[in-house]
Amino acid sequence: MSKNVRPRRVILDLAITLDGFIEGKNGEVDWCTMDSEMGFINFLNQIDTILYGRKSYDLWGRFTPEIEETDTEKKMWELVHSKVKYVFSRTQKKFDNKAIFINDNILEEVNMLKNKPGKDIWLYGGANLITTFFNLGLVDEFRLSIHPVILGEGKPLFIDIKERLNLKIVNTRTFSSGVVQLNYHLNKN
Repeated sequence: MSKNVRPRRVILDLAITLDGFIEGKNGEVDWCTMDSEMGFINFLNQIDTILYGRKSYDLWGRFTPEIEETDTEKKMWELVHSKVKYVFSRTQKKFDNKAIFINDNILEEVNMLKNKPGKDIWLYGGANLITTFFNLGLVDEFRLSIHPVILGEGKPLFIDIKERLNLKIVNTRTFSSGVVQLNYHLNKN
C-alpha cells in the first residue's frame, strides 16, 4: 500500500435512543428520524462497503421502499444497495449476487477489507456484530445519532463489552429534529 493512502476505516453509524437502545423491545425503529439536514446521503457517498449481521441483512439488506416513499428515501436506498455488502453469520454459509457471507476469522477478514483500496466501511450492525467488532478493536469511528426519545426497554447498543474503550470526540452536531450526532474516534493513547 502506498504511503499516501490511509487504510479504510470501519465506521459505526447508528441511530440510538437517549437511553441507549438501537431497537424497541419488538424490533421497532419508528422513533428514528431521518431528515436531509443530517447528511446521510453524504455519508453514503463516503463509503463503498456495508457490514451486516445476518438478522440485520435479512431485515434491511434487500429492503425496497414503497412506491409512495419520497424521492430522497428512494435515492437513499438506491445508494445503500449500490454498496458491496458483507454478511457475518455463524449459520448461513452462502454467497449470492447481493452479498458475500463471512462465517469465521472476522479479525483477519475485516483487516484484509480495511487494507484494500476503496472508501470507508459502514458497520451497520446488529448488536451482536457490533459487540464482536468492539471487542476485536475493529471500529475506527463512532458516529452515533442520539434521538430525543426514551424507550425504557429494547435492544441496547452496548452489551458484553470486554474492556474499556477510550474515545476522542471529533465532531458534534445538533439538528432541528432534536437529534444530536456525536462523532468519536478511538483514542489509541
